[in-house]
Amino acid sequence: MAYDATKMADWQIAEQAEKSMPKPEDWVARLGLEKGELLPMGRLAKLDFLKIIERLKNKPDGKYIEVTAITPTPLGEGKSTTSLGLMEGLGKRKANVGGCLRQPSGGPTMNIKGTAAGGGNALLIPMTEFSMGLTGDINDIMNAHNLAMVALTSRMQHERNYNDEQLARLTKMRRLDVDPTRIEMGWIIDFCAQALRNIVIGLGGRTDGFVMQSRFGIAVGSELMAMLAVVRDLADLRERMNNITVAFDKSGKPVTTGDLEVAGAMTAWMRNAINPTLCCSAEYQPCMVHAGPFANIAVGQSSIIADRVGLKLFDYHVTESGFAADIGFEKFWNVKCRYSGLKPHVSVLTTTIRALKMHGGGPKVVAGLALPDEYTRENVKLVELGIPNMVHHINTIRKSGINPVVCINSFHTDTKDEIALVRKAAEAAGARCATSSHWLNGGDGALELADAVMDACNQESQFKFLYPLEMKLRNRVELIAKEVYGADGVAWTPDAEAKAKMLEADPKYDDFATMMVKTHLSLTHDPAVKGTPKGWVLPIRDVLIYSGAKFLCPCAGAISLMPGTSSNPAFRRVDVDVKTGRVQGLF
Repeated sequence: MAYDATKMADWQIAEQAEKSMPKPEDWVARLGLEKGELLPMGRLAKLDFLKIIERLKNKPDGKYIEVTAITPTPLGEGKSTTSLGLMEGLGKRKANVGGCLRQPSGGPTMNIKGTAAGGGNALLIPMTEFSMGLTGDINDIMNAHNLAMVALTSRMQHERNYNDEQLARLTKMRRLDVDPTRIEMGWIIDFCAQALRNIVIGLGGRTDGFVMQSRFGIAVGSELMAMLAVVRDLADLRERMNNITVAFDKSGKPVTTGDLEVAGAMTAWMRNAINPTLCCSAEYQPCMVHAGPFANIAVGQSSIIADRVGLKLFDYHVTESGFAADIGFEKFWNVKCRYSGLKPHVSVLTTTIRALKMHGGGPKVVAGLALPDEYTRENVKLVELGIPNMVHHINTIRKSGINPVVCINSFHTDTKDEIALVRKAAEAAGARCATSSHWLNGGDGALELADAVMDACNQESQFKFLYPLEMKLRNRVELIAKEVYGADGVAWTPDAEAKAKMLEADPKYDDFATMMVKTHLSLTHDPAVKGTPKGWVLPIRDVLIYSGAKFLCPCAGAISLMPGTSSNPAFRRVDVDVKTGRVQGLF
């Protein structure tokens, strides 16, 4: 049943839907699982993906559907809501459907955007568990990541305090001679803590560590989260764990987690995170949760592992990519699909009238403040001026050979003329288009979307990558900037270009993926620039080395790996009912 989303908060809808939520044991028969393939964890369960993949290895894959968006407002345009609404709509069409979403970070959950559980009647449940730690994957990543920093900083302290003979005799360690000015990793925490972006550690005496500058990033931006998204199994994770570049020594040689002899313990912390967690929509379609968000500073994809499982269990498998098509979809297309070997059938481009109005020159949208009147009253002209942003993203999807479907994620303030204009433009650009009211009406509101997606799945896709793996780093960045962002070219700072040349000259980086770091709020590097700008150049200021994930990460503009908490954060409205223990106020 659909609940009255106009009168009920998301957490209230979740409470009602969870009363009839399947128990872990119910999923065994429903998904056709065998003994040992479901691992109960309280109200939730993990899936033993290796057992499922092995048993179903000869079964044909289902249809592979990716969900992305146009360049969003700071409020987000509803990719998770659309993903869940699509699952519910396909469920109403009696399709065997499931999917996978990314686990939300505590940063946005306790800040402006709230949890990534969808909304209204297109909601993932159990919402509290999903929003606040789930089965511990992010906590495992934090512990594993920070253990690497413990290993590094303690090693630097001991090497300072002992000579070579003492080091070998007392600690059985060889000298790594780490350069304290070339530390690649920092610490992580899963909140938006701007006060930790730049810190000094090791203050005190000789036994209190090594004094140096350091930093925190947000947990889901960790290289370990990126690895979880792209590994194929535990053996793959363990091999990659050995190769993480933590720092460089004074001769310029990488110092790795393998050198620090910490990779095995880090893998031990993450051993349970390798399996996806099983949740469901408010209409009880199965939906796995695996890997994390933030495609502007991370890979921002639900995991390859979960997609492999879903394609075996479901006839239609829906997966989600972070932020807009220039960020999340580009990484899905050229990184995730390259690693997985999977070829998608459809990409759903989530679009809202309000975002098109913003790109058409509408007033500034500020999270936490009421929308200006231009966004809640008919303004066909603003929509028309903003449509090129949608068309730009349609063209990006078409360059991949994947079939695009535009989903107009409808709000009650959208008018018939505004919707008709968007539909006409989308179809003229070569995309199917559907209006969906899943937030208000659940699966019944997503039937047109479900039909459009099923129709697109029946059309053969002509999937192809944007660039060959043999292409050098700077050439790849230039191609992405021009073909995906619409830039005229790339401008490298001297330090970034020197680093890029060094990486290009070393054959061990030849097969590393290119993982762009760029704002999600604009096609450019500047979040204030909206629409579809022309005549601009993408500045690259650094290249991060994720040698475990096998990513080289060019950083565009001034984007930070640690977001900040706003002046009116969501945590002010979150509380617990002391009589029932139920969490209230999540959105």
